[in-house]
Amino acid sequence: MEVWLIALLLAAQLAFWGAGLAWLAMPRRWRAFWPLLVPAAGLSLQSAVVWWGAMAGAAGTDVYGRWAQLLPAALLGVALARGGARRLAREVSRVGLVLGLAGLAVLAVAGAVAGGGAGATTVSLGSCDAADYGAGARVLQEFARSDRGGFLGQREVVAILSVDNFFDYWLRLNHFTPAALLALNATLLGRAPHELATVHTGLLLAALVPAVFWAARALFGQRGALALVVAAAAAVSPVWWYAVAHVAPGQLLAAQALVWVSWGGVVLTRGRASWACAPLLALGYWLVAGAYNFLLPAVLLPAGLHAAFALRGARVLVRGARWTGVMLAPLAIVALAFPARFAGYVERLTLLRTHDFGWRIPALTPEGWIGLVGGTDLAAWPVAGVRVVLAAGLVALWLAAGYTAVRRRPAARALPLAVLAPVVAGYTLLQARGAWWGTNASYDAYKLLAVFYPLVLPLLWSWAALRQGGGPLRWFGVSALVVAVLAGGAFASARILVALAQAPLRVTPELAALRAAEDRPELAAGVNLLVPDMWSRLWANAFLLRRPQHFETHTYEARRDTPLRGAWDLQGGVVVAGAASGGRLELSPRFALVPAGGLRAAATAGWFPVEQAPAGGRPWQWMGAEAEFEVRNPGDSAILVTFTLHARGWGPRTLTLRPAEGPVPGAALPLGEEETELVWRGLVAPPGVSRWVLAFAEPARPAGGRDPRDLAVQVFRLTVDAAGR
Repeated sequence: MEVWLIALLLAAQLAFWGAGLAWLAMPRRWRAFWPLLVPAAGLSLQSAVVWWGAMAGAAGTDVYGRWAQLLPAALLGVALARGGARRLAREVSRVGLVLGLAGLAVLAVAGAVAGGGAGATTVSLGSCDAADYGAGARVLQEFARSDRGGFLGQREVVAILSVDNFFDYWLRLNHFTPAALLALNATLLGRAPHELATVHTGLLLAALVPAVFWAARALFGQRGALALVVAAAAAVSPVWWYAVAHVAPGQLLAAQALVWVSWGGVVLTRGRASWACAPLLALGYWLVAGAYNFLLPAVLLPAGLHAAFALRGARVLVRGARWTGVMLAPLAIVALAFPARFAGYVERLTLLRTHDFGWRIPALTPEGWIGLVGGTDLAAWPVAGVRVVLAAGLVALWLAAGYTAVRRRPAARALPLAVLAPVVAGYTLLQARGAWWGTNASYDAYKLLAVFYPLVLPLLWSWAALRQGGGPLRWFGVSALVVAVLAGGAFASARILVALAQAPLRVTPELAALRAAEDRPELAAGVNLLVPDMWSRLWANAFLLRRPQHFETHTYEARRDTPLRGAWDLQGGVVVAGAASGGRLELSPRFALVPAGGLRAAATAGWFPVEQAPAGGRPWQWMGAEAEFEVRNPGDSAILVTFTLHARGWGPRTLTLRPAEGPVPGAALPLGEEETELVWRGLVAPPGVSRWVLAFAEPARPAGGRDPRDLAVQVFRLTVDAAGR
């Protein structure tokens, strides 16, 4: 119930913040459709308020967030006074079905998060971006721009290009708006950012449903049921649900901006409005500048290409100059209001060129673009021939629809070409680049498609207009295809949501409890984050921002590896070292603080990722055929050590423990299918780093079901202690 309530409150807050501004910003000629602009207006206003609060030096949204609600309340009051409550309510009811589809999307993501059984928390299918946004949200929620205490001012770790502190990193280089939205809504709802991130990303998808409906209707002339079908396709599209499942809000915000900037540009090209579009354009520019500032030129491409195709005649230069002036004047105002987002543009591009961000995502062929995918990773249908048949059928439908539209209105070619040319070319080139060089360029290709998707989707569904003008047989045939394709997309998205309910990455109660550990006086001298998995390490960083932190490996932007100067080690793995002085502080079944300077241990090869029940508790890690770990002895001489293993076998096992470089193993110990404690004593750890191998004679066994792994031993804890403890 808690997650559902949070989802509804987030949606209500967005509507409250956006209603008045949307009514005022919508050009008068189209003001009856102001409810469709509410999500974009609300997101822009919330983000701008957090920016202005940070610039004013306020100590986070917790100080000014609730007072800031006076601004949207005043704007709503102006709209009600000028438009009348009854009229505004009537205009909302006109698009009630569209808003209902958006509401169903919000409930769907809430159901997925609630289905995990862990209450309000953040879950992800694989990306660790949510933890990065969680850290940024805490920065903007609790700190002032001038704060340099703890991690925020740790230049050695944080410095990146021109930025030397963690607060300015969010203002200038990172994706500000996603973190700002989390910070403000966490304050308004009295929650922590980690309780909102996944549900709020689902809200951003829902916010795109009205925008897609408007794009279909106002840009491509798809009226009535067809525009509603396109909106429904947006609500069930696995292309966007994939972004939600990986907590990737930036591309959803940029997609929202693309719709309104493109529509404003097309309206100007058609000569139907001029400066009346400026407020709406400014909202779009700020949305993309705050979220994905490096995509600003791409967001202008559809409108710019359409103007280049459509502006003709004797006064083309005059009209083109006027179009350019009206389009760019709001952009200049936004640049003056939010200068750091534009000053950091080149540096953001530099980072994108320097690092191979993301992961590899399967290339989508025509059926995948419309949502007919076979896996939660957007892979094609595995059944031989299905992909070819679906793709060929859709291409035939698109060609038929395109031929019919151009035959009726030859000028209708300009906008589809302006939309499809950049996205098809960019997507193809990035996929080819990734395949040729073996990089993650397919991740960039996916993001490009996701951003352009609100304009691409109406074109992908243009064939649904073939229902008209061909008799009842064609009407029923095309209608049946519409239902089938919508059902296919909904099925693919449902699979993603089911997987999200059991997501491997989640903020467990033990992980969230690190926020309380931040107040421990012992950590004032700094903490070394010796947490093996990136998800937990990044969230630990977010929960411990008030303390100096050190990373052994380059974990993320602005989390550079340095010498481990902290006075304490934060252990969060299955393979750990005991405390030589007995000073171990158990924080939870998973995490502990150990005085730095003693033995250290870490899993290396042969281990599967750390796992944990959704509700928390002890973590575990499966071994495959054999597993290696390393022990670091900081002393100058060898010492005797004791290894204690808590584990159970996947079938009866006989385990041996030996140095990786030496043939002499410890005793062979039996391990059954019940959890057992095994102890090896009297082994020698040389000075420096030594590698050790856990091995067994019996082969690993298949996990069974849909789990493709071969498993041998489930390890709950492997502890290395100096002998005598």
